[in-house]
Amino acid sequence: MGFRTLFRWLGRRQPPPILPEPLWQETVASLPFLDRLDDDAKRRLRTLTEAFLAEKEFTSARGLQLTDAMCVSIAAQGCLPILNLGLGYYRDWVGIIVYPDEFVIPRTQEDEYGIVHEYDEVASGEAWEGGPLLISWNDAQMAGEGYNVVIHEFAHKLDMLNGDVDGIPPLPAGMSAQAWEDILTAAYEDFCREVDIADANDEETVLDPYGAENPGEFFAVMSETFFETPERLQEAYPALYEQFTRFYRQTPVTTPCPDSLTPSDPGSA
Repeated sequence: MGFRTLFRWLGRRQPPPILPEPLWQETVASLPFLDRLDDDAKRRLRTLTEAFLAEKEFTSARGLQLTDAMCVSIAAQGCLPILNLGLGYYRDWVGIIVYPDEFVIPRTQEDEYGIVHEYDEVASGEAWEGGPLLISWNDAQMAGEGYNVVIHEFAHKLDMLNGDVDGIPPLPAGMSAQAWEDILTAAYEDFCREVDIADANDEETVLDPYGAENPGEFFAVMSETFFETPERLQEAYPALYEQFTRFYRQTPVTTPCPDSLTPSDPGSA
């Protein structure tokens, strides 16, 4: 029985699927940033990934042949941010739609004169509030060098837990929402200036310039960086890096979060 069949257990109160050892080892080997986790953290990530697969429903689009390896890879990357938070942070949504490549999303935008403009936007990922998460598999395979569309979209899901995608997710007890907002805003504004200067001089930025779109995208882009190339985030914005270690309860530059940290309740944050 393949995992595509096991995913249909959703809602039937069946135990989570047990990932075959070769498939899990293949997944870990294909995602080098997971090497930052110690053996215990990897075991916990595997257990969390199995629980995630039991709760969520994967489907494919545009003729893509969805495989177990694809589903496990996306699930493992998506579970990394909540490794020390708990699966409750991904409540209230079920579906993950995997496209073979970038896809087109119809958009509407109202200008300052009240005129509504319709246009199509090419996207590699999309998170819908209360709805599915869309992923381009081609982009998902680019994970490893600071660009991670899976972590990016799952970060949006975290941000959506308390409403608008504004870069301010529900924070665990003990964290100051004001401090988070002040530090994120200062880093975002500095990054926007850096991107403007780089554009004017036809140069590239160290961090993905897409983060300058708005605070919500900045949070998602910096979350990618935090898990894939955390040294870059720590060097560029040490105060923001420290806030991320407290929010995600992980310290990827050195060692994973200690075992004494238990999953927190997002509903009480």
